[in-house]
Amino acid sequence: MSLNKSQTQAVRHTAGPLLVLAGPGSGKTTVITERTKYLITGQNVDPSHILVITFTKAAATEMKERFYRLTGGKKYPVTFGTFHAVFFHILKHAYGFHGGNIIREEQRFQFMGDIIRRMHLEYEDEKEFMGDLLGEISLMKNTGISLEHYYSKTCAREIFEQIYQSYDSRMKQQRLIDFDDMLVYCYELFDQRKDILSAWQRKYQYILIDEFQDINKLQFDIVKMLALPENNLFVVGDDDQSIYRFRGAKPELMLGFAQVYPEAGQVLLDVNYRSGKSIVDASLRLISHNTRRFEKNICSGENQDSSVQYYLWENQQEEGKGVIEQILKDCRAGYSYNDMAVLFRTNTQPRIFMSQLMAYNIPFRTRDNIPNLYEHWITRDILTYIRLAQGSRSRKDMLQIMNRPNRYITRDSLMEETVAFDVWADYFYEKKQHWVAERIEQLEADLRVLSRIGPYAAINYIRMGIGYEEFLETYAEYRRINGEHLLEVLDELQDGARQFRTYEEWFAHMEDYTRELQRQKQQQELLTDCVSLATLHSAKGLEYEKVHILDVNEELMPYKKAVLDLELEEERRMFYVGITRARKELCIHSVRKYNGRELDVSRFLEEMQPGTS
Repeated sequence: MSLNKSQTQAVRHTAGPLLVLAGPGSGKTTVITERTKYLITGQNVDPSHILVITFTKAAATEMKERFYRLTGGKKYPVTFGTFHAVFFHILKHAYGFHGGNIIREEQRFQFMGDIIRRMHLEYEDEKEFMGDLLGEISLMKNTGISLEHYYSKTCAREIFEQIYQSYDSRMKQQRLIDFDDMLVYCYELFDQRKDILSAWQRKYQYILIDEFQDINKLQFDIVKMLALPENNLFVVGDDDQSIYRFRGAKPELMLGFAQVYPEAGQVLLDVNYRSGKSIVDASLRLISHNTRRFEKNICSGENQDSSVQYYLWENQQEEGKGVIEQILKDCRAGYSYNDMAVLFRTNTQPRIFMSQLMAYNIPFRTRDNIPNLYEHWITRDILTYIRLAQGSRSRKDMLQIMNRPNRYITRDSLMEETVAFDVWADYFYEKKQHWVAERIEQLEADLRVLSRIGPYAAINYIRMGIGYEEFLETYAEYRRINGEHLLEVLDELQDGARQFRTYEEWFAHMEDYTRELQRQKQQQELLTDCVSLATLHSAKGLEYEKVHILDVNEELMPYKKAVLDLELEEERRMFYVGITRARKELCIHSVRKYNGRELDVSRFLEEMQPGTS
């Protein structure tokens, strides 16, 4: 393969640090593999002294295979690996660690579950709560924030400290480490044992890093030590595609590379070989509204026609139907399903569209874990209310909702497996707690109301009439989480119930959807031709002939939690990643109403128009 001028300049860089700005479709993998080959064949570098670091195992494997093909199958002893694989290799030599010392994912959740149950903490969704805690522990380690200076978003500070210390203590007792510990321990090893650091510096004299925009502070601190004294550091990335700040990634590290290495060179790979001109131009107009970035003038290397199309739909149902009609039309015109992707901002958005794909029997593959709305604990609460309205009197159902909202009913008042409201109320009348008895009588009256109305009205009555929405707000405040997310679950559940007249129809739909979703998950690996569904995060690094991006509205893109300029710029980068997945056709869809609420079209659409940058 022939290289263009800027690619050649990067590949033939001699020594010292170099920052390669590699936009979408600019051939960064080619540049890294060609650079590795050039060091060996053009600079006579011992291949065992070359280290190529990637962020994912798949990327490391692809890089190694590409290099193997490029060199005609010669088995040069170049090290290709992820940050974690490379650092764990170093720890194995220093401490005798082996694979058995790496904690399994299920063990992490088991440890955390034991801790929170022993502390008798209150939560609604155990797995979600544990996942949030483990995510915060990971973020804390990656950002290097000390425990005394970390403020948890999941629970009170003193509770988080206790959880962290218990988790850390158990890990050390069993001589287990997680992926984040690999970074922490490696940094401490290099910092405290200069003899060991010196040995690895002699081993890895040339370091190449892919996706440098995703690096975090701890990773970069280790790399800076390892690259000394020659600083033969060849980093490739695109600051405009840095979208993992929530994991600790800091695009500022890439933007400040020249401050760390004043002698560093810089090369811009300025040709996009993936997307047509219309798509490239629109993407540049969009991203130019960010101020914290490297200025780039990128052109399309594709002579083929490309198009950017905009659609405005009444609601998500109409949007989904319109996209499916286009998918079917494109298939008749010669596209395969594999040529197409449908992208979303979050993993909770695709539910309606997935239901429609199932109805049309269109094969699809999800690149994210899509939660089933009907298995959410809020949905379980709503369905429990409705079961009771339909005549259930089971103790289990009563316990589920009797204090949602809080009616101050004690568990010991429910001793029988089948509950009789009059007996239940009498229990409190006899204890002179008339106000509790009256709340039980009001609950019975509320259930009679629910028995006479349909699903949509029932959810609204549970929210407003019974006070469930206020309960969620109180719960969110207690858990120190964003209550808007919980209300969004209710919004989606209620809006989805609008089309069903009876509970029976709604229940049947939920059963069918859950069963079909399970079937789809089981069959996904067997599918050879299917439409890809992905969030903007998981679509990174992929490309398709045609890309649809759905729900491009304010509060979704950019997401409503993004308020600060820093956060809005990350949202814009995320949308930039989405639109640059398309080779020929980019279709951007917005809705007037989302989950029954009116939303404005995203500001990003105006920013993509000519004359706005």
